[in-house]
Amino acid sequence: MGSGQVTSWQGKNITVAGLGVSGISAARALAGLGASVTVVDGGDSEGHRARAAELGELGISVRLADAETLPQGTDLVVTSPGWKPDSPLFAAAAAAGVEVVGDVEIAWQLRGPDAAPWLAITGTNGKTTTTQMLASILKAAGLKTAAVGNIGTPIIDVVLGEEKYDVLAVELSSYQLHWAPSLRAHSAAVLNLAPDHLDWHGSMEAYAADKGRIYEGNTVACVYNVADPATEALVVEADVEEGCRAIGFTLGAPGPSMLGVVDGILVDRAFVENRQKNAQELAEVKDVNPPAPHNIANALAAAALARAFGVAPRAVRDGLRNFRPDAHRVAYVDEVAGVTYIDDSKATNTHAAEASLAAFEPVVWIAGGLAKGATFDELVQKSAKQLRGVVLIGADRALIAEALARHAPEVPVVDLERTDTGAMLAAVREAARFAEPGDTVLLAPACASMDMFANYNKRGDAFADAVRELAAESA
Repeated sequence: MGSGQVTSWQGKNITVAGLGVSGISAARALAGLGASVTVVDGGDSEGHRARAAELGELGISVRLADAETLPQGTDLVVTSPGWKPDSPLFAAAAAAGVEVVGDVEIAWQLRGPDAAPWLAITGTNGKTTTTQMLASILKAAGLKTAAVGNIGTPIIDVVLGEEKYDVLAVELSSYQLHWAPSLRAHSAAVLNLAPDHLDWHGSMEAYAADKGRIYEGNTVACVYNVADPATEALVVEADVEEGCRAIGFTLGAPGPSMLGVVDGILVDRAFVENRQKNAQELAEVKDVNPPAPHNIANALAAAALARAFGVAPRAVRDGLRNFRPDAHRVAYVDEVAGVTYIDDSKATNTHAAEASLAAFEPVVWIAGGLAKGATFDELVQKSAKQLRGVVLIGADRALIAEALARHAPEVPVVDLERTDTGAMLAAVREAARFAEPGDTVLLAPACASMDMFANYNKRGDAFADAVRELAAESA
């Protein structure tokens, strides 16, 4: 079938891998377009059977407890993002000469002739915040938009929905990009690159290459991070439309074709006349919430994509002022006895934790969880000078403890073995014992949460609850 546009889905035999949100969205959409759809999933729980029954009423076949066998006669496999490329189902598809694509690829192919352009964002960290900032800026400009993709409503549902948009702010993960060969965005940004999901991609090179797919075929701007040369290298390697420009963002003073910061002002030297000499003020640093360095970088990337779409400077400012970050992303919880408590449970890898730690000083750091193959030496080396103390929790806390012993032996460490529901309260109390007035107690785990919590949201909630209990005790 190839990765070109499918002109008709009528009668096509489509196998959908995964009975999650995106899989169900793809199955419903393709069945509605006349395809014969079979969904396969390795699970067989009560929830799986309930979802299978609902799809069955739409004439969609569901095969549970078997995610490895390719259904007979399959013309195309549509995968959910998390399925690894080396999954047996995909090996069987390759052997049969059957293409595998993702839900984002299907959404791209299902767009109508007057479809809204996509402004696309990826990166190891900051994707969701930047995408939401971009949507806020676009709305401030009076444009009909939505933040979609790896967040919110499944993108297939948005593309096929009755609501018409002027432009979409699209967050894309490396998984989604891997399976989206024909995606061609209006403009796109890679925010940063750091080791993550290497167990899925197989190598840092493969991970970076999948991120770089977001630039393929861009028509107006490829936005990169000046502080992260690997992102610019991906721009150089990309095959883009004639006239598409490389646009950098930096926390320093910008050169021509960049956005940056001068004397507390976010400025644009890319989308202005005579960019060799001129700069356009967009917003003040204090308009960014929170004004931590990594979040200012997110704001600059969002502003660059908005400006590439022709948005006026005033809308950039208003959109940033209107934006409120999601919970568990460098979120202020409370101040107790002169100590500020910040929840960044979303910092599930070392790169995110490093950015979070850099925003505060001095810090009592609560860290640990599932390391996902990460190492912590570089993180500790860069952050050691800011640390008042460290409280470690979770399954892989020993890896962080060893890095602290090597690179910050003078920093006091509490190693909490307990994993019960009271563990977070114990961690917060230990952190409070280290902290002095003016310090920040920061939950930035640098690890995934699933060893102790259902997800990073539950971990952040537990931290906030513990802080509130501490505050009540101190009242």
